[in-house]
Amino acid sequence: MTEIVFNHATVRERADMLTFLRLSADRGLKTVSVWGDEIAKIGEADALSALDDFGMTVSGYNRIGPFVPEYLDRAEAELERAARFGADHVFVFTGGLHETEKNLYAARRRVEDTFGRLLDMARKIDIKLAIEPLHPMLAGDRTVIASLSHANALAETLGPGIGVVVDVYHVWWDERLAAEIERAGRAGRLLGFHVNDWLVPTRHILTDRGMMGDGIIDLPAIEGMVRRAGFQGPVEVEIFSTDWWSRDPGEVMDIAIDRCRQLFGQEAAS
Repeated sequence: MTEIVFNHATVRERADMLTFLRLSADRGLKTVSVWGDEIAKIGEADALSALDDFGMTVSGYNRIGPFVPEYLDRAEAELERAARFGADHVFVFTGGLHETEKNLYAARRRVEDTFGRLLDMARKIDIKLAIEPLHPMLAGDRTVIASLSHANALAETLGPGIGVVVDVYHVWWDERLAAEIERAGRAGRLLGFHVNDWLVPTRHILTDRGMMGDGIIDLPAIEGMVRRAGFQGPVEVEIFSTDWWSRDPGEVMDIAIDRCRQLFGQEAAS
């Protein structure tokens, strides 16, 4: 049975980490994806204790970055905390172009060099780094890695210990999507599969993601691609949406679970 996992970002505006864990456990979920800043709000000891009390494990840890000095100085500490939480992988958020920067190629070289340094740290504590390409419209301020092709190429260059996450919101449009998913799967680099939907019209590129089934993405088709590529991990619900953030978090999770069952023919593992 394929597992359904929630990223805390889906409900974090109205549910702190303890509430999020309780809501997940109440729905029979055994795994979550967490955020370091939310852990800090309640304290690491309480967060670890709650995970243990609810019998839950951590899939993804958000995050390292952006690639500016004040955040990179904390990278090793974030990796070590992710390891203490037993995370399967750590998301790396590169950030976009620096202020006044216009040379996209130089920015990408800088990002690639920084990934190499982070990977050296991650290998020492045996935790994987996750590259998540974002939609090209976010290249200016969120990340210069704007395609699965680029993410795969970077992972191939850097070697073991780094993989990619397929978030449908960011890659659904790509004519090379099936080939690049297969490429990542063939190399054993598929670390995660995130679901949501693309609304038409979209009011905000970052905070107007749709609930699965409300938009235009062929979600079953993409899920089929990652399964054929050998990915056996969970379906992770990650919805950045001012609309859904305003709603009751338990209701949001119930709707999302129901949509996943309808679209993917699966139930949350319990």
